[in-house]
Amino acid sequence: MSGHKLLSSRLKLWTSGGSGWMSRLCEGMSECGRAPFSSCSPKICVVGSGPAGFYTAQHLIKARQDVEVDIYERLPVPFGLVRFGVAPDHPEVKNVINTFTQTANHTRCNFYGNVNVGTDVSLDELRRAYHAIVLSYGAEGNRSMGVPGENLPGVYSAKDFVGWYNGLPSCGELTPDLSCDTAVILGQGNVALDVARILLAPIDMLKNTDITQPALDALAQSQVRRVLIVGRRGPLQIAGTIKELREMVNLPDCRPEMVAEDFKGIPEALKDVPRPRKRLTELMLKTALETPSEKEQARRDKASRSWGFRFFRSPVEVLASGGRAAGVRLAINRLEGAGDGAHAVLTGEVEDVTCGLIISSIGYRSLPIGQSVPFDSHKAVIPNSMGRVQQAAGVKAVTFSDWEKIDNVETRRGEVIGKPREKLLTVQEMLQVARS
Repeated sequence: MSGHKLLSSRLKLWTSGGSGWMSRLCEGMSECGRAPFSSCSPKICVVGSGPAGFYTAQHLIKARQDVEVDIYERLPVPFGLVRFGVAPDHPEVKNVINTFTQTANHTRCNFYGNVNVGTDVSLDELRRAYHAIVLSYGAEGNRSMGVPGENLPGVYSAKDFVGWYNGLPSCGELTPDLSCDTAVILGQGNVALDVARILLAPIDMLKNTDITQPALDALAQSQVRRVLIVGRRGPLQIAGTIKELREMVNLPDCRPEMVAEDFKGIPEALKDVPRPRKRLTELMLKTALETPSEKEQARRDKASRSWGFRFFRSPVEVLASGGRAAGVRLAINRLEGAGDGAHAVLTGEVEDVTCGLIISSIGYRSLPIGQSVPFDSHKAVIPNSMGRVQQAAGVKAVTFSDWEKIDNVETRRGEVIGKPREKLLTVQEMLQVARS
């Protein structure tokens, strides 16, 4: 049965009608219940319409002139983290949507939104319908800190917080409490820096972006004036990049707040550091240790908000008051080893930081997609070798042309208020527009 026939019969769909890498994908496809590629046109199923899914579809279509690709997406709208993960003040990163749109509109590519693989259609059914299935549905779970109090009100995962201000339907009811003075972000990657920047950015910087209106309204009333970005290792190990750090350094009405002791020995260590890491660290050193120019000092003196890194710290407990988060207890670490291989070792010392908002940005966890696909719950991955997995009726999918209806409504709504788009925030709204 072809993928298209499967969709028509099983889901009652409303439809509108490198060579080495390809070789590895083609190996053993007859095991999936389809004939080998050599005897017929290959049919490929891609589960997930984020960047990985669309890049996979794009390369497949370019690699063979007879391949057909169906992209399945759980939500009614495509693009995954490009829509729901990229910071709203980074519109240039979202330009890749133009390329993805060309792929989705290709005659040998079909998009099926509002189809939950594993629930609406099983992996076994897809295996019988396609030569190969590519799982690119991302990591939708939150990595736990594993400390007492992490489930208290006032503690959020970065994934959920980012989803809240980017309009991810599952995060629409988050309503974070921004009435505190100090926020602590645990983790020092680009997502942590994005969250810090959004918390501290002047509203005028955000109001013309595609940030959701509820988030914009909440941030306009926010009392957060200080953000600490905490990491278990040192300045030479942060996971952020220089672009995001430079944006923090230059953020209007905001001054850096560093601890000079955290940078002890760092200047001497730079001679053996690769250039990208060296430039990033030099910017941190300049921000933390150098005497600013008269103009920069005047800017800092006038700033009403502040941010800073805190290194060599690991959370051991979220402190409570009145039934909600009121602070975080941090273990003080020392490093053993050097460079990216350095690891944190507890010293036995701790310090308490008072704060009313804690955001965990320590990474995500993949979730199982169905009983027919093996899943390592400890590592939170699907066991695989070189990428190859070791081995409901009534659903109406959203096609890409349906998505374009949603896109048009969102962009028109945005034009009215001077934004690139104003997103629909619930699946119900999305589907109502898609089927109009």
